[in-house]
Amino acid sequence: MFDSVTSMAMESALDGLALRQRAIANNIANVNTPGYQARRVDFEAALSRSVANGNGRNTATTATSLEPTRLDGSNVNLDTETLSNIDTVLRFQFATQAASGPFNSIRTALRSN
Repeated sequence: MFDSVTSMAMESALDGLALRQRAIANNIANVNTPGYQARRVDFEAALSRSVANGNGRNTATTATSLEPTRLDGSNVNLDTETLSNIDTVLRFQFATQAASGPFNSIRTALRSN
């Protein structure tokens, strides 16, 4: 059950979302740092391919954003980071609830005996 494609995919998704959250936090922390280039985390497409291939394991990758830069050389956009942060938090909460489903079922089954 815990080695299923679904379980491995949920673990990979949670890892990817956590990495994205750290990247967003670093981007926001460096919003006024001249020359800082925002980081982006991508894992959804690769995770989807991994699940389609029957695996579910995937490692998220971090890349430098190709968004336009300001005069100070930084390309962090606080509005973009804020929206991305909200999206990531909601996805993480949803994935956490989905991942806890099997554990809740086991807990319920153990209590009824």
